[in-house]
Amino acid sequence: MNSSIDDRIHGNQAFKASMRAQWDTAAAGWNAHAADIRHWLHKPTDAMCRMAGVRRGSRVLDVAAGSGEQTLAIAQQVGAQGHVLATDLSPVIVALAQDNAIRAGFTHVETRVADGEDLGVPEASFDAAVCRLGLMFFPDPLQGLREIHRALRPGGGVCTMVFSRPEKNPCLTILMSTALKHAGLPARDPFSAGGLLSLGQPGRIDALFRSAGFHEVATIALEAVFHLPSVDHYLAFVRSSASPILQILGRLDAASAEAAWSEMRERLMSFTSHEGWEGPNELLLTAGRRPEGTT
Repeated sequence: MNSSIDDRIHGNQAFKASMRAQWDTAAAGWNAHAADIRHWLHKPTDAMCRMAGVRRGSRVLDVAAGSGEQTLAIAQQVGAQGHVLATDLSPVIVALAQDNAIRAGFTHVETRVADGEDLGVPEASFDAAVCRLGLMFFPDPLQGLREIHRALRPGGGVCTMVFSRPEKNPCLTILMSTALKHAGLPARDPFSAGGLLSLGQPGRIDALFRSAGFHEVATIALEAVFHLPSVDHYLAFVRSSASPILQILGRLDAASAEAAWSEMRERLMSFTSHEGWEGPNELLLTAGRRPEGTT
């Protein structure tokens, strides 16, 4: 039993070290595409903040914040009387988030390198929390939600955003399946822990929220089409910032990797329309509340 627990702990630590290295490498590319990401996720991000209860003067925890594009939107909403703490596992991407907050003139934004499963923040110190496209990468998302529950004051709300089922996110499925094929790796269970689609199984994330102690749990599905001028613009985004895909293709020599990118382009061309390129995505927004009177 103890050996099994030790193996799981060591496995999680190795996974997190790998994830940290991946996002340290992809950080600059993700940050460089902040305008595209903002255009893509603007409406879902607004909905996420509403569902979490972000309002003027709130103290907000932004977990797995990346380079902080949504952090700046939250900072705008809470105003100078509020406070936003943006955390991420990657020191490189946190440095970018800090720089972006400084450039925006938001002195009420704090950034910190932190493991989402062990945030190191005081108990009951935030009014609201969000996690945009981050929770699905956690090796133990239940522990991540327990940490958010601990960080929220009684009555505080949280909302997370993750990708839904594979068939509703065909571009991600194409990218992953093509990368694995060219790397000579077997197909993966899309719902396995730590993957892009790991929390898309119907009912899965709601059950995790309830197990973490949240009440008033509710999930909505939102369509989020990625509108870009062409498939090449999408692939430029992926090639510079899609960490899980880059990790797989990083095993290949240059010619083999280019063959994979070429096949991806061919398959993704099917989403080209007379208005440009329109990549379908479906997101799950799940909200919950830490019950009043809990300690």
